[in-house]
This record gives sequence, structure tokens and C-alpha cells, in this order.
Amino acid sequence: MQARLSVITIVYNNAKDIERSVLSVLNQTYPAIEYIVIDGGSKDGTMDILNMYKNRLAVLLSEPDKGIYDAMNKGLALATGDYVLFMNSGDEIYAPDTVAKVFASAGNADIYYGETEMYDDKWHSLGKRRHQAPETFTWRSFQYGMSISHQAIYVKRSITSPYDLGYRYSSDIDWIIKAAKKAKTIVNTRMYVAKYLVGGISKQQHLASLKERFRIFSKYYGLLPNLFNHALIAFNLAGYFVKHRRTND
Repeated sequence: MQARLSVITIVYNNAKDIERSVLSVLNQTYPAIEYIVIDGGSKDGTMDILNMYKNRLAVLLSEPDKGIYDAMNKGLALATGDYVLFMNSGDEIYAPDTVAKVFASAGNADIYYGETEMYDDKWHSLGKRRHQAPETFTWRSFQYGMSISHQAIYVKRSITSPYDLGYRYSSDIDWIIKAAKKAKTIVNTRMYVAKYLVGGISKQQHLASLKERFRIFSKYYGLLPNLFNHALIAFNLAGYFVKHRRTND
């Protein structure tokens, strides 16, 4: 019996990108997909586009929300699949056969994950993320940086919990860590599974997002280890930019 996947897309006033995201889900070759779209009450034509595909969506909900993670919680509460995947507006599932390949990579894992390709606002590829997906992932992996993007992780719904609305910009990190702590089997698919549009809310509010991440990491890993790890991250980041500046000179 095939695992059923609930794909959840949240959107607010993004008529420019929403259709591309929706089609990346609807065009999957994998048949057992429940597609849930949560709109925050868009007024820019986003709903006109979504209504074109309404008959192919399991749920289309449009109403005001209290922010990105409140919208995600609405989608999660409506999901009935064995697994959940958040593919937000502007992002894409990597290829039409990606979901099929993810579930073919191993049976009945608690979490599947893969690599992400970054894109700019003109949809030009920026290549792989600087923090590459680790060969082995556990709940401790984020102490050295955000090594897996939210769009690149398939989580068994039974081990998920609602997003903590106490975090405005980085609750997805807290959510993934909590799920990973419960997971017994985590599978690296060793392939690109998502395309990510650079410039989301965590980038727009970068400093506030970094402060939240520090709080989250301190909660799970301890304050002193977190301070040490951040010093190590800063050192590695400086080395990364020096190396690439030399390469480009």
C-alpha cells in the first residue's frame, strides 16, 4: 500500500509565483497525494489562479490568519496523509517524479530528506545551498547550521506537532527538531527534492530570525555549546567567503 502524502502550500498575495508552485505538486507522477492550499486572504489575484485548480485540490481555504506559522498549523490540522510536506508559495517540488523517488528510496521511514536548489526572484538557479544536507541527519544536526531546508523534508504525520507560535520567523526549525527527536528512522534520499525561492520572511527579517534561531538552539543544545557552535559557524562562514572571493578574483 502506498504512503499517502499531504502537501501543504501556504500563500498570501503571491499571484506572481503561486501557479508555478501548484503545478509542481499537481504534476507529480506519484498518485497518493492530498494537496492542501491555505491562503491568508489574498487580494492580488492569487485566489483567481487557485480557483482554476480548485477541483484538483483536496482543500482550498482562504481566510485571514495570524502569520505564516498559524497558516501552517491550519494546513497541518486538515492533513490526513501518512506524511506531510510543506511546499510554500514560490517553492517547487524538484521534478515530476521526485515524490515517487523519495518513497522508493526506503520503506516506512519516519523522515525522508534531500538537497535543495536555490533560485532568485527571476527563477535563475543559484545552485546548492551553502549548508549542504548532511549524510546522516539527527535532531542534533542543526547545531552547526540549518542543514536541511523546510521544503526538503518529508515527515511522518504521527510524529509532528503544531508549530510554536511563540516564534515568528524560525518556528520551522523548532518543528523539525521536535519531529527528529521522535524519529526512529531518518533516510537521506541523496537527491535534489526541492527548489527554493530565496527571500522569504526569515531573510527579510534576518536579524530577528537569527535571534530566534539562537534561542531555539540554546533550548535544545544548551547555551554554552550553542555559543561555541556559533563561533565555529562564524569561522567557517568567513573561510567560505574568503575562498569564494579568491575563486572569483
